[in-house]
Amino acid sequence: MAAPMLGKLVLDGNADAASRTLQTHVHNHAVDGHAAMIGENAPAVGGPSDLDALLYPPPALPYEPGRVREYNLRAVDRELEIAPGIFFPAWTYNGTVPGPILRATEGDILRVNFTNAGSHPHTIHFHGIHPPRQDGVFEIVKPGDDFTYEFEARPAGFHPYHCHATPLKKHIHKGLYGSLIIDPKEPRPPAQELVMVMNGYDTDGDGGNNFYTVNGRSFYYARYPITVRRSQLVRIYLANLTEFDLINSFHLHADFFHYQPNGTGDYREYTDTVMQCQGQRGVLEIEFANAGVYMFHAHQSEFAELGWMGFFNVTD
Repeated sequence: MAAPMLGKLVLDGNADAASRTLQTHVHNHAVDGHAAMIGENAPAVGGPSDLDALLYPPPALPYEPGRVREYNLRAVDRELEIAPGIFFPAWTYNGTVPGPILRATEGDILRVNFTNAGSHPHTIHFHGIHPPRQDGVFEIVKPGDDFTYEFEARPAGFHPYHCHATPLKKHIHKGLYGSLIIDPKEPRPPAQELVMVMNGYDTDGDGGNNFYTVNGRSFYYARYPITVRRSQLVRIYLANLTEFDLINSFHLHADFFHYQPNGTGDYREYTDTVMQCQGQRGVLEIEFANAGVYMFHAHQSEFAELGWMGFFNVTD
């Protein structure tokens, strides 16, 4: 094992063996195809509602001048089971990777009370427009200290937040990131809304990821497909916070979607696949043409076979 501090690895005793076990599990289902990876056959941990708070955003609120949206974020070290028998010593916001979904309406005052209960100095850097003194670069928060970020929420769109303490790649890779939805003053059309944050985990300390996920657990949405209704627009807020790999991607089978980079501006691409480098994000809108089970995954095959795949169950 390359680095003892990278947690206990139960499957066969090391991360490489665990990764091979995961790949073998996938390859053993080759005769039956990916259909064999749905439900109980998918090697994922946890129950069917474990990640609901990371998948379903809080509701949008209509624009109201002078409103304050207040959140409390706490940095805490926590060991997380990311795949069966694989534990990762994460640095988290509020105990999860990714951190909580924050939401405001453009023009709201966003107030985030940050407490560092972790073992290292941390900050929160929000993508968006705000005063430099609220940028999460200069106001390093030491363990045991706190800091309040407060600024007007703008521009409307979908934005990541993450720690910006050094070494930056370690703080991001360890799990200190999350997402912020800023709704436009003129509301988007009603939709079934989902948030997906793509990431990876280097569990053997060699600077390369052994597992990939959306919302923190490998194969989770293969074991528990996401149910949506065909009769209603589906909106996905998608972000990439994967460290070590240059890009990550989202591919939808058997249908197309409109993709709005950053959730800002008038440009829309009509496609079934999007690529994002770290920190990029966008809003996907899907109107499913048919009911049934649709696969989605990274269109890097290695990522898909190491955990980044799932299914939509589209019902009438």
